[in-house]
Amino acid sequence: MKAKVGLWIDHREAIIVTITDKKEEIKQITSEVEKQPRRSGDSPLKGCYDPLQVPADNKKLKAFTEHIKNYYNEVIACIRNAESILIFGPGEAKHELKRQLENDKLGGHVVGIETVDKMTERQVAEKVRKYFLK
Repeated sequence: MKAKVGLWIDHREAIIVTITDKKEEIKQITSEVEKQPRRSGDSPLKGCYDPLQVPADNKKLKAFTEHIKNYYNEVIACIRNAESILIFGPGEAKHELKRQLENDKLGGHVVGIETVDKMTERQVAEKVRKYFLK
């Protein structure tokens, strides 16, 4: 049996559970990225603040994008040999990772994408076990 992988991911961390015939392994990868690039310039003192009206600093946005790309590449390096990949998490990171996997010709190994809230390592491992060992 080849490895089956389930992973919980957001922009800050990934919890990867790998299941094979012989063992189960849990690995955590942490990204030090900020949730969103901070914008430079003055902020309004009064009234409603619409973040879409203030453009992101291009240098910060480029650094954020490059950091996220490196983070996804590190995650992909851990799951590259998986036969089946289940991706779940709370935000857009799961879809971004799937697109990166498709670019790396690994998109066909993704068996599911689910939206879930924050989970502990134990909860992630249990979800992956239930999914693959039905």
